[in-house]
Formats: sequence, C-alpha cells, structure tokens
Amino acid sequence: MAVEVVAYDSEWPARFESVAVVLRTALGGVPTARVEHVGSTSVPGLAAKPILDIDVIVERPQVARAIAVLESVGYVHRGDLGVTDREAFLAPDEDPRRHVYVCVAGTLNVRNHLAVRDVLRGRADLRDEYAAVKRSLAADPDMDITTYIAAKSDVLQRVLEESSLVTAAERAQILAVNGSASTPTARPATGGRGADR
Repeated sequence: MAVEVVAYDSEWPARFESVAVVLRTALGGVPTARVEHVGSTSVPGLAAKPILDIDVIVERPQVARAIAVLESVGYVHRGDLGVTDREAFLAPDEDPRRHVYVCVAGTLNVRNHLAVRDVLRGRADLRDEYAAVKRSLAADPDMDITTYIAAKSDVLQRVLEESSLVTAAERAQILAVNGSASTPTARPATGGRGADR
C-alpha cells in the first residue's frame, strides 16, 4: 500500500489546538500532564502524512489516570502496541485524523519525538532535506510503511545529532529499530515508529 505524503497544511496547528483544548481540559486533574504536537505535521513547512501525532506526556504514576481520562472523552485504548511506556488510542472521530498516545515523561520515545520536532523547526535545511526524502519515497506506488520508515533513518540520524535530548548511544538504539525490517509490533521502547517524524 502506498504511503501518502502531502504538502504542509497551514491548518494543522489549528487542528492540533482544537484537539489539545479538549485533552487539556479533560486532563486538568492529572498533575504535570502536557499535550504536545509531534511528528511532521508539527513542523511548519514540512511535507507529512496528513495525520496529526499527539503525545500526552505524564509522569509514570499518572499513566493509568491519563488512560482513564482519555477513555472518558471517547478515546479507545489500544495498549502499548509493542512500545513500552507509550499507550496508543483510537480517536472518537476523524476530524482531524490523528494518532494519540499517552507517554511516560522523560523516556527515549518522548525525547526522540521532541528532539526531531524541535531541530526541524529550527533548521530549514534539514527540514527541506527530510521533506525531499519523504516525497521521493512516497512517490513509489509500492512503498510500504516499514520500508518508508527505514529509508528515512539516515536523515533522521543527522537531525538527532543536532539535539542534546538524545545521546549517541540512544541514536544508535533508534537506528537499530527504525533502520531494521522488524515488524511495527516487535520493537523495544526506543520511540521509533509511531509518529511521522
């Protein structure tokens, strides 16, 4: 199945904010909870799969409470889908299309998402290089998501080198996960596949 990558949509931040307002309101009783727009749709000017990636970041003792809160506003809990410390949810509607996760604060998964987002927001050259790679891969009608993710690994490694949030050893862990042909459900907690970084 082909991978769809589209030009940046200036409406993505507003669509994220409409979801974030609901989540932040619902999560008001969860100490330290924060809602972050991650993935390629969070980077102005970056081509992306047209699905928002949203991390609800909480301290470990608050995970169960955050899961219950999201369920109370219509999200369907799907478990960790093979990524430790990241709980996945189906949204109650498709407007906007989104992936929502409850993530444990400070984990590599979270730091990876924030590092890629923040570097690409600040480095137009890397953003444009990454966009070119994504567009080239998506142009192949036979592209599958596993190959797509693996083929982006080199440029993402250069992006992560620019961040202090991820160490060299952790970059190697991320590369081992994203650069491999492993199935999406058989991966360690390195925060690899999940957000369209």
